[in-house]
Amino acid sequence: MAGRINDDDVKAVRDAVPIDSVVSEYLQLRNAGGGNLKGLCPFHDEKSPSFQVSPSKGLFHCFGCQEGGDTIAFVMKIDHLSFSETVERLAAKAGITLRYEEGGYNPGHQRGERIRLIEAHKAAAEFYVAQLASPEAEIGRKFLAERGFDQAAAEHFGVGYSPAGWDHLTRFLRGKGFSDKELIVSGLSQEGRRGPIDRFRGRLMWPIRDVGGEIVGFGARRLREDDNGPKYLNTPETPVYKKSQVLYGVDLAKKEIAKTSRAVVVEGYTDVMACHLAGVTTAIATCGTAFGGEHIKILRRLLMDNGSARVIFTFDGDAAGQKAALRAFEDDQKFAAETYIAIAPDGMDPCELRLAKGDDAVADLVEPRTPLFEFALRQIVNRYDLDTPAGQAAALDEAAPIVAKLKDLSVRQRVAVKLAGLLGIMEDQFVVRRISQIAQWQRGKGGAPQPARRQRSYDDVPAPSAPAGPALNLRSPAHRTERELLKLALQRPELVSPFFDAYGVDEFTAPPYAAVRQCIQDAGGADGAPADYVDAVLEAAPNDAVRTLVRELVVEAILTPRGKGPDEVYASMQLVTVRLRAVDRRIEQLNGALKRLGHTSPEQVAAAQQEVFVLQQYKAALQAHGAAAL
Repeated sequence: MAGRINDDDVKAVRDAVPIDSVVSEYLQLRNAGGGNLKGLCPFHDEKSPSFQVSPSKGLFHCFGCQEGGDTIAFVMKIDHLSFSETVERLAAKAGITLRYEEGGYNPGHQRGERIRLIEAHKAAAEFYVAQLASPEAEIGRKFLAERGFDQAAAEHFGVGYSPAGWDHLTRFLRGKGFSDKELIVSGLSQEGRRGPIDRFRGRLMWPIRDVGGEIVGFGARRLREDDNGPKYLNTPETPVYKKSQVLYGVDLAKKEIAKTSRAVVVEGYTDVMACHLAGVTTAIATCGTAFGGEHIKILRRLLMDNGSARVIFTFDGDAAGQKAALRAFEDDQKFAAETYIAIAPDGMDPCELRLAKGDDAVADLVEPRTPLFEFALRQIVNRYDLDTPAGQAAALDEAAPIVAKLKDLSVRQRVAVKLAGLLGIMEDQFVVRRISQIAQWQRGKGGAPQPARRQRSYDDVPAPSAPAGPALNLRSPAHRTERELLKLALQRPELVSPFFDAYGVDEFTAPPYAAVRQCIQDAGGADGAPADYVDAVLEAAPNDAVRTLVRELVVEAILTPRGKGPDEVYASMQLVTVRLRAVDRRIEQLNGALKRLGHTSPEQVAAAQQEVFVLQQYKAALQAHGAAAL
């Protein structure tokens, strides 16, 4: 069995793959100032970006959930990989050949489960694409052509064909070195009477990719009348495929979604193809399941939840489509984006619309038409006879609890007024009050509030059991300045050198900051900091709590006036301010000692008075000359 990966190779991988390029495959990043980037954290649900990336330091940190680390730590966390799996994956991306110590290297045995399953899916996709050109696949090519998709379109989306025999793919993948167990776990094969057989047979195949672009599953469309299976058959739940956490087409659409702050949600694979070919390159679809909370999280990280973001649903106009719209409306408040619904004339889906009326009709379809909340409410009230008071009351009884779930008061009142108009109730304030009462009742059912989370203690060596923010009073001017000085020492050590290294740990009044100051000292100091300086500081940290704070300080923007980058003037201000406060504290201590001493010890009194005099002179010099007096 292969041994551990060579340390120099791990470092080479870490240096070769920029952290911002890796992170941006999973979420949209924007400028955070100071050379840093920010986005919505992929590790916890949030509405404003607290996740920051420092490309120059190769680190990320979330100020909300406290997750942090380097490129390897990010990939390990987000894709649930082991350390070696992650390094191997990043090495392959960077074209680096890894060396293994204590033995030879056998890819078939060394690589972890996820990497093996991804490789199996990649090989299967290549097999299916090749099979689409076979005589047997004529029925699949005809299916595509009838829907307006030529060979180029099939190639762009990686569409393939699974042969109708029992084990064509299984035998092909066995020949590639994959075990029967791997084929079963991947969902590409299933148990037959005499061993594994192909799961997908005689179908048109769409590869399903995750946000990072890796194939994790397939969607298979029935082509023949004698196929007794469902119309669409998807990969079952596997270690790499969770249907509630994937969106078909997101790998192709993510850059345009991030660029335009717009996403179009359609219902099927051919609808995604039709939209993209018609120029609507922000189209994505769910894979055999309803659009839900996990899908919203994926989109929100790409949309960044800015005020101009838009999500347009193109559900079919039939009963199933209306039901899907109502489900989406219930999740609507999880978006910061505005949500709309678009339904084509005669209830056609985008694929049918493109065939009937061309690309322009598809592009026109997804221009925002009806707000989703208005469409959802219309579906409810249209089921009642609104010409009678009883019908109006019954419609209000069904619609009001849904509107009451809207958390934003101004939005809730606006929708309540709209509902009154749909119901034909002239006194719209009656509807507003009714919904407000229901909202209060719904909140009352929520139970007692959760107890406040205990703050992290940096005085204790053990790491905290749950992530929490540092116990710091950031309203304190002293703490704010100490934090700025430490950020400079970690991010721009050349600006505070050589003075910073002469600052004692006791000049930092907050215990967490004193701990970081000690780490910098133990790592060799800020003066002449080498390229791996931050790594050395992290290694010197006594526990996870201090390491987390170091990462925070490395990625947090330096608070320069008017957003300008830090310079020597700003650095000097922080150095002088921290030193002045330390001098004031020492003078105050000495004056207190003088009061206690009285006339009991003339020698001690004289020594204290002399020190006070010297400190006062030093303070005056700092105030007059700034950093030149340090």
